[in-house]
Amino acid sequence: MGWGGREANYKAVLIITGVAALATLPVHAQNAGLGAAGELVDPDILRVCADPSNMPFSDQSGEGFEDKLAKLVATATGRGSVAYTWFPSITGFVRNTLGANRCDIIMGYAQGDELVQNTNAYYRSSYVLLYEKDGDLRGVETLTDQKLADKRIGVVQGTPPSANMAAAKLMRRAKIYPLMVDTRITPSMAEVMIQDMLSGVIDAAVIWGPMAGYYARKSGADLSIVPLIREKGGQRMTYRITMGVRPSDQQWKRTLNAFIKDNQAEINKLLLEYGVPLLDEHDQKITQ
Repeated sequence: MGWGGREANYKAVLIITGVAALATLPVHAQNAGLGAAGELVDPDILRVCADPSNMPFSDQSGEGFEDKLAKLVATATGRGSVAYTWFPSITGFVRNTLGANRCDIIMGYAQGDELVQNTNAYYRSSYVLLYEKDGDLRGVETLTDQKLADKRIGVVQGTPPSANMAAAKLMRRAKIYPLMVDTRITPSMAEVMIQDMLSGVIDAAVIWGPMAGYYARKSGADLSIVPLIREKGGQRMTYRITMGVRPSDQQWKRTLNAFIKDNQAEINKLLLEYGVPLLDEHDQKITQ
């Protein structure tokens, strides 16, 4: 076990990220019918690479939405069970899991990262701005809004919104939260930020959307969750999230692409149940 927080850049959410060196699962040569020669995907068990303490994505309890999604994938691809290689989202995650052939799929991985081969995206989300719905920030949609000028905003160190906040001169009063935390013993920074906002420590928070939606709902507070899709310039705020597989596993990728295409409505329903702010390719909210 070890460090567990995808508090940041979902390119490393990837996503990315102790010592959870569990026993290596056996690798089965792929049988005829699933894929091409040379692929090492287990035909009978869905072998998942995941962080053991990274809600709302994955957790050893099986309560993460990626854990639920894995069960759907297993059933749809004819696998009898799901088995996990647990490893924290830190540097070396891909190398020690998928790259070591200990598992065959990372359930959530930002599109475009060269460490894995991406499937088609199964959802698209963004960093969001959170504030109390009936407070004086009502209606704010961008980090350049003058209503934010004298506010204390929470942001996770090194995440894309911090660059936009710096350009808008918001970092001078910002509260910076750590990028990596041991979530076995420390709450998620998204949860801490929301608690701080409700107690008046900060006035607003900028968080990766899936984490914001989940922990905002868990808090029971009436919060506005505003996708940062109207930023002019600066860092990228929206990301397409895929499943990650080995570059050699071409047929496995095609199998998963077919699953995503055939089950998109069910995938959306699952994600919405966890409060994930879903965006289509035109930045319109997906609500069902």
